[in-house]
Amino acid sequence: MSDSARILLVEDEPGLQLTLSDRLRREGYEVDTAADGQSGLDKAATGEFDLVLLDVMLPRKNGFDVLRDLRQRGLETPVIMLTARGQVVDTVVGLKLGADDYLSKPFEMMELLARIEARLRRRTTPPATTPAAEGYQFGEVRMDFRSAEVFRGADPIELSAREYQLLRYMIEHRNEVISRDQLLNEVWGYNAMPSTRTVDVHVAWLRQKIEPNPRHPQFLLTVHGLGYRFVG
Repeated sequence: MSDSARILLVEDEPGLQLTLSDRLRREGYEVDTAADGQSGLDKAATGEFDLVLLDVMLPRKNGFDVLRDLRQRGLETPVIMLTARGQVVDTVVGLKLGADDYLSKPFEMMELLARIEARLRRRTTPPATTPAAEGYQFGEVRMDFRSAEVFRGADPIELSAREYQLLRYMIEHRNEVISRDQLLNEVWGYNAMPSTRTVDVHVAWLRQKIEPNPRHPQFLLTVHGLGYRFVG
């Protein structure tokens, strides 16, 4: 864990804000807080933070709008959304807007700390090759990171939030062999308990959407006995 990591906590509930900020400081993080969405956006937009913990139900500007505005400004600071709204649609909306993770209240502090550490670890160990910030193209497929949209030529490709996350992760680690366990940890997250078969199923779905011939994939390759590799 980095002692110098700076976290912005955007949370309007005073008790939770105090509890979280105290615990994070005891874990060695520098913590700043905001109690409404507009103040949170103003602070996050400075780009001075390594990670943002963002509540959804906020006064002045809700968390979804804050996240959308941050991404539209080109800020790629990792964002973990915190919400009492546990509906799947909220999770999908948050992820499509560019959230890096999503945690429903009430949550265990240890789980939140683990997710924070995982996100910050990515920051300190960037991929060997980094795609352009705006997006990435392979073959006829173009991925727009800012709008979270994927196109074949001018036609949009409909991906689920998980398929989008999986594809983006593979692109960010292209040419690397990635195990199924690694994908489960990095794409599905700590709280999920799927089997490695889940990864295979999503890879198969993704191939149906991005490969010219899914039976003979040329971008998302299987490395037998090890996992998958993206080449493109």
